Amino acid sequence: MSALPVLYSFRRCPYAMRARLALAVSGQVCELREVVLRAKPQGLMRASPKATVPVLELPDGTVLEQSLDIMRWALGRNDPAGWLTPSHGDEAAMLALIAECDGPFKQALDRCKYPSRYPEADAAQARVQAVEWLQGLEARLAGQPFLLGDHAALADMAIAPFVRQFAGIDAGWWDAQPWPQLQAWLARWQASPLFDSVMHKLPAWVDGTEGVRFPFKEAMLAL
Repeated sequence: MSALPVLYSFRRCPYAMRARLALAVSGQVCELREVVLRAKPQGLMRASPKATVPVLELPDGTVLEQSLDIMRWALGRNDPAGWLTPSHGDEAAMLALIAECDGPFKQALDRCKYPSRYPEADAAQARVQAVEWLQGLEARLAGQPFLLGDHAALADMAIAPFVRQFAGIDAGWWDAQPWPQLQAWLARWQASPLFDSVMHKLPAWVDGTEGVRFPFKEAMLAL
């Protein structure tokens, strides 16, 4: 597999998930190297000393270490579904909403999902903070199917993996919340052919071997 971008990824990581979604929808072919985070390969650490995923290494040597940068790079090259052009608002509005997700909401999510990692934090208060933000998403979805209008856009695809992670902490509790619009939005995303196509379980990549060609065939059929 020569002269292809190389994507270091981990299937269940929300940051990596949203990078794969953007690469798939834009049709940007790359070599996917699935990483096991407890045994990080040397290739990942050479490409990016921070050694977290996702990382996209371009043929010219450029390295993109942030998931949102990978999304915007892919969509800047090809945006067939109009993820950068929501029907309401603009890219700046989407980036502001994503920043709320990646900042305060992600912080609260981590303290709800991994309380043993944050013994100094109040998990109950973290849930309150997460709930307040999710209620804002519920209000956004009143009268429109997506966060910024009539079609899925960058904000939906960047935020959904983290809402999915929060919902998975306690599925029964999630289902019992008075958030019909948000629950339907998440369920629709998880049932989409595009989501299904990027969630294949792959063996861990080993240094010195080739990864797999991505997007997978199913992703292209989902477009």
